[in-house]
Amino acid sequence: MTLLSWPLWIAVALVLIGVYLSWTAGRLDRLHARIDAARAALDAQLLRRASVAQELATSGIFDPAASMVLNQAAHAARQAEDEHREVAESELSQALRAVLGESAQVEAVREAPGGEDIARELVAAVRRVPMARRFHNDAVRAARALRRHRTVRWFRLAGHAPFPLAFEMDDEPPAALSAAGH
Repeated sequence: MTLLSWPLWIAVALVLIGVYLSWTAGRLDRLHARIDAARAALDAQLLRRASVAQELATSGIFDPAASMVLNQAAHAARQAEDEHREVAESELSQALRAVLGESAQVEAVREAPGGEDIARELVAAVRRVPMARRFHNDAVRAARALRRHRTVRWFRLAGHAPFPLAFEMDDEPPAALSAAGH
């Protein structure tokens, strides 16, 4: 090898390292964008579920105690700050299971005027929440895995982006509502 080829090889190696770092930073940026989009979709589904639950609570179908429990849980879920959102949404899931725990209660909803539409909306909402949460948490898991790589940490490729957090909540739908939706 000549004396001139060493600088050329070093330059080629630096360019390849730069391309790899740029590609990794772009991938991480796309994962963060995917998390943001998935979180927006999750927020929309949670809001939809809370809105339908609140509409159901104020419909007059249930006794006052059940209506109040469902209405308070739905209102708390809609108004919750980010740090309390998971708990509020879990409490709404528990309230839905308590109020719609038996098939007779679901039938009462369906038989009420406009109840068939409310029941259909609620079935769709309680099915979409777990899917949206799964998409969000999958994106978080992928971003976390990439951010754990030494290269990402050493070169600070994540910049100042906050470490992504999964959204953990109780999203188990009422059994009677799930059975009625099939």
